[in-house]
Amino acid sequence: MRARRNDFSQGSIAKNILSLAIPLTVAQLTVVLYNVVDRAFIGHIDAVGRDAFTGIGLVMPVTYIINAFANLCGTGGAPLCAIARGQGDDKRASRIMGVSFTFLLLLGAALTAVFYLFHEPFLYLVGGSDETVRHAKSYLLIYLAGTIPVMISLGMNPFINAQGFGGTGMMTTLLGAVINLILDPIFIFALDMGVQGAALATVIAQSCSALWVLVFLTGRGAILHLTRENLGLDGEILRKVCGLGLTGFTFQVTNSLVQALGNAQLQAYGTAAGMGDLYVAAMTAIVSVREIVMQPVRGLTQGAQPVIGYNYGAGQYSRVRRSILFLTVAGLSYNLAVWLLILAIPHVFILLFNDDPVLLEVGVKTMRVYYAGYVMMAFQMIGQNTFVALGRAKNAVFFSLFRKAILVVPLMLILPRLWNLGAYGIFASEPVSDIVGGLACYITMMLTVWPDMRKPDKVREEN
Repeated sequence: MRARRNDFSQGSIAKNILSLAIPLTVAQLTVVLYNVVDRAFIGHIDAVGRDAFTGIGLVMPVTYIINAFANLCGTGGAPLCAIARGQGDDKRASRIMGVSFTFLLLLGAALTAVFYLFHEPFLYLVGGSDETVRHAKSYLLIYLAGTIPVMISLGMNPFINAQGFGGTGMMTTLLGAVINLILDPIFIFALDMGVQGAALATVIAQSCSALWVLVFLTGRGAILHLTRENLGLDGEILRKVCGLGLTGFTFQVTNSLVQALGNAQLQAYGTAAGMGDLYVAAMTAIVSVREIVMQPVRGLTQGAQPVIGYNYGAGQYSRVRRSILFLTVAGLSYNLAVWLLILAIPHVFILLFNDDPVLLEVGVKTMRVYYAGYVMMAFQMIGQNTFVALGRAKNAVFFSLFRKAILVVPLMLILPRLWNLGAYGIFASEPVSDIVGGLACYITMMLTVWPDMRKPDKVREEN
């Protein structure tokens, strides 16, 4: 009877998805707050706010890379756990979780060492100047101490959600976010620690979140337990985890690549006019806003993964189809509302980070360009997460690479040279990729997945 808890083949599709998606969305928003709140407080430090804020923009590619390796384990292992649970094999599901955790710890240790050794050349490579790199180093050298805790929090929380404990998953990051919000103003302003205070607050908050995850997964409340016998590496499981996890991994790595290339290009095109750091600051604000507003759709689509994966494993194909339709309607409706809001009042979002009038003027113009095709991003996230939920790693990885690496990177190099667009061409590459990449991913998903889900449902066994 214990293995039948959180049976996603029963009940309302919308209720099952939202029961995971709502707390997951709250959880992901609080994860974003770790970094975005830091940027907001840092951007309002007297005298050095804009330069310090720009410096934190240089650190963003590092945080994306760390998140990428956490996603390699979490978004790779958790869907496989959901499918194994749907098949009634909790022993294998627990082993998948243990292997993923072991691999995550090894990756965290390696990343910490690499970035400590090569942080300074990396920060200059991604568009830093002497002044902004000074602030970036002050933040990064402390932030890296929390690499393993943040990877545990991000990488193992999907295993809590895969078991149907969305509220517990939400508390993982809610706990850390509250601690971060309390400590940030104390360390930054009251103790006059500046960017170092922001980094220290984040490390403490991430450590608390990681501890929460470990306590739950080793306790009695979980269905799948993180035990000593399930730890270690297993080549067959690791290949499947990495194969499926490449989707979340490539999403974050290509985000890091695009952010780094964008900063470098903006610095190059803006330096002649004395606006290099200003353009980098505008991009930092715009991407920070995107991190916030995209979380509800990300939470919705990732919250649907255990539901889709469980029903697929249980042979309930009609419920998989209904899940995809629900995601399409809900995701597009939300993105349309956000798109209209940002285009109408972009200045409100820029002011969250800095009130410099020059930055505000440039930020408003560039934000409207950057978000011109944002509504279509819903198609990308629905299609890609459906591929992940069904274990179709190759499709998911391809479309993750397609939108960023194949579309955005060349566009960032080409568009600034066309029609005298200059730096604005770099911002314009994003809406082109949103439209082309989103439609390509969703249409392919419907053409390949939908016919397979028309098979008759398997007869469910009664307890």
